[in-house]
Amino acid sequence: MARRPEVVTQPDVVKGDGRGAKWRGSLDADIIIANAPDPVFVSDLEGKILQANDAVSQLLGFRQDEVLEQSLSRFISPEETREFTAALREVVERGVMRNVVLNPRSASGEVIPASLNASALRDPNGKAIGAIGILRDMRELDKARAYAESLIENAPDPVFVSDLEGKILQANDAVSQLLGFRQDEVLEQSLSRFISPAETQEFTAALREVVERGVTRNARLNPRSASGQVIPTTLNASALRNPDGKVIGAIGILRDMRELDKARAYAESLIKNAPDPVFVSDLEGKILQANDAVSQLLGFRQDEVLEQSLSRFISPEETREFTAALREVVERGVTRNARLNPRSASGEVIPTTLNASALRDPDGKVIGAIGILRDMRAYEQVVRDLEKSKTELQEKILDLEKFEEVVVGRELKMIALERELESLRKKSKG
Repeated sequence: MARRPEVVTQPDVVKGDGRGAKWRGSLDADIIIANAPDPVFVSDLEGKILQANDAVSQLLGFRQDEVLEQSLSRFISPEETREFTAALREVVERGVMRNVVLNPRSASGEVIPASLNASALRDPNGKAIGAIGILRDMRELDKARAYAESLIENAPDPVFVSDLEGKILQANDAVSQLLGFRQDEVLEQSLSRFISPAETQEFTAALREVVERGVTRNARLNPRSASGQVIPTTLNASALRNPDGKVIGAIGILRDMRELDKARAYAESLIKNAPDPVFVSDLEGKILQANDAVSQLLGFRQDEVLEQSLSRFISPEETREFTAALREVVERGVTRNARLNPRSASGEVIPTTLNASALRDPDGKVIGAIGILRDMRAYEQVVRDLEKSKTELQEKILDLEKFEEVVVGRELKMIALERELESLRKKSKG
């Protein structure tokens, strides 16, 4: 039987016990291995297992005495034995190796997917004499990976997985339907095959954002389909991480923007050709779009209106009222008959009413408002004319009432005179 190599331990340390007394103790590597939560084993350079903790027995279902002094080849396939031997050479040369895939067979015959990280075991002279291996049970991770792959495969949106160089490692059927390429024409291809050089640079920048922040949103991509059609899309991507949490790629979701772009173009056409003054603003009140009717109302050119805050055209008090109206748009989706009195290029104050509805992004979040102004000058003139007519009518009624009083008074006097004359006639006859 080969002599079991001595595991190098840390030198004795001296510690205080809090009462001035001192005690000496040693931290034995055997204790660390025995109590490690992960399956840990020590092997020589031929792959013979010299030490293994209880977690190894729990993983494989073998007793300690069925594991110790056995070659690892007892538990893994011949091909994996060769891979493990190559990994041992890497441990000797580099001192460490990571994520070697092993599939040991348990006592019940189950094949257990595991990954192996190993570091060199050295004698007191620093010579590598074996390896300390840590196994990671990949069954739950493989289940999670299979579940994730199922989600990707069955997602209604086009979903792909790429490495950090932009090579496509996985893509669902929706990607093929979007681009018109077969799966084998997409996989292992660089995304640069489908997008322009400028967009390739933007995608690379998006990948950097994924690495730094874990996510990127609404990056614009315009891939070219198999038929040559350029398809407008937006890309949302999140980080793909290895078991150690390191970002190794990205999971990207594409959104076909053709219908949305058509709807946006239609909406822009409606705004542009609307007879009423219509504008689009963000939630701070900055004007992003305005039709010709706005320019005609205010007397400013388009370039004097766009990118300006609405506060340039209305009073500070009305700016506060408009801000409150925007809050109502965010909360309720609409606001009605808010009063605004913008000042035109000539300095005229123009009475208007504002009806506004929410402007939403593709995710339904309110990002601004679409406002329709109604010029109230003609209406207010009509109101003024009616008020004037009402006043004139009231004055005429008063005049008529006065005239009526005079006429009635005269009639009463005439009646009184006639009665008096009649009385005199009767007296003269008598």
